[in-house]
Amino acid sequence: MATLSERLGYGADARLLIVNADELGYCHAANVGVYEALRSGGASSASLMVPCPWSREAAARYRGEDVGVHLTLNAEQELYRWGPITHAPSLLGGDGGFPATVEDVWDHADLDETRRECRVQVERAILWGFDVSHLDAHLTTLQLRPEFFDIYLELALDFALPLRLVAEPLAALLGFPAAELARSAGAVFSDRSVTLPHPTSPSELESVLRGLEAGVTELSLRPAVDSPELRSLTPDWATRVADHKLLCGTPNLRQVAEKAGVRVIGFRALRDLART
Repeated sequence: MATLSERLGYGADARLLIVNADELGYCHAANVGVYEALRSGGASSASLMVPCPWSREAAARYRGEDVGVHLTLNAEQELYRWGPITHAPSLLGGDGGFPATVEDVWDHADLDETRRECRVQVERAILWGFDVSHLDAHLTTLQLRPEFFDIYLELALDFALPLRLVAEPLAALLGFPAAELARSAGAVFSDRSVTLPHPTSPSELESVLRGLEAGVTELSLRPAVDSPELRSLTPDWATRVADHKLLCGTPNLRQVAEKAGVRVIGFRALRDLART
């Protein structure tokens, strides 16, 4: 049976990397950082948080880049809130936005309301003009429980989009065969994901990339430019700024990948495969 790399038109021994810039729309600093990473840095795709306050501004900046939908059911920041874009009482936390924790969603969310909310998030991104390239899930809420994963997989199949699965350490703890279910349904997804320690220097990044196995690997970062806004919103602002530097610095991540013999691709290649 052909490998994913071969189905994409590469050799079986090709080392392919999708560099995804997460949380477009989260705030103004994230919009600036993500689009810089896509247009002049090392990112090859991004994921939009449709319910977030700055998502419409992200749509106004869009120029056809590889952008998917970061399906969102949580608002984890204590002082910065967003909520459902549909009428979904079971998806509201105690202060009017989405619940802060994954467990709260699992305990209280009505599955029909969840399905409708997630579908409308994809449809709104399309209405705004995004050529949606893939699906993923904020805080892995849709990926870790089978009844929520069913919704996630259903949307991927209905819209003929590739989806992101959780990385191997979490996959071993799922308690249900997510990858097997997705594969048997005909969904398309990468071979694996990799995470980077923080902070990561270009030399450390090169070492990680040189060790990649053959196949399609995903790397997810959350770039944002340093600003008073970002610092006021989230305690992990420094990590986001460091991700932006890794993607847009000199050398940027794509240049480091090329030096390590790794080819950077986007999710659209997988979407084209999903639609054949």
